[in-house]
Amino acid sequence: MMKLAILAALAGSAAAFAPAQTGRVSTAVSETKADLEVLAKKLNPVVGFYDPLNLAEAEFWGTSNEATIGFLRHSEIKHGRIAMFAFVGYIVHANGIKFPWAMQMDGTPFPDANGNPPALWDTVSDDAKWQIFGLIAFLEFWSELSTPNHKHYMAGGKPGDFPDFISGPEGIPHPVPFNLYDPFKLSKNMSEEKKESRLRAELNNGRAAMFGILGLMVHE
Repeated sequence: MMKLAILAALAGSAAAFAPAQTGRVSTAVSETKADLEVLAKKLNPVVGFYDPLNLAEAEFWGTSNEATIGFLRHSEIKHGRIAMFAFVGYIVHANGIKFPWAMQMDGTPFPDANGNPPALWDTVSDDAKWQIFGLIAFLEFWSELSTPNHKHYMAGGKPGDFPDFISGPEGIPHPVPFNLYDPFKLSKNMSEEKKESRLRAELNNGRAAMFGILGLMVHE
């Protein structure tokens, strides 16, 4: 059951954790196959551009090639981020690390994996599972918003960019003090070169994590 949940998270992509903030610049949007080829060389000079299915030339759902590339880039970033969470979570539970306080209001503690992290899912109550799925649904809904201040990734926006949590009539009806990405604004003085380098590192780490979590699930 836990394996199915992880697969669903990878396939559905719970969220992309990188909100747009004033002064924060992401890697330039790769709108063409040529842009992808340049990015691929920066990410891995040895492998370079690898697209055996020619997805970079496709036009999904009757949209343009640029919109399709935006979708593919955004999907890869989201899947990589979720895979990184999953890989780290698997390692944490496999080593018996858990919060010391109660998991639920009735005093039920966090379960012990006993060396089998996928089995944890079956020990979680239905109420807790619905909370998890509810959060995933909200983050997915919010990540798809397209506003004057945040363009959709298939309409010229930045792949992987997550909208800020905006309060007020046009946003969330109550204040939200922190955003998902850089909640304490520690990167506001970071140079553009370092930002681009860290974004490339995130892509490579996400790709490695996707292989990693799938490998752990296969060997379980």
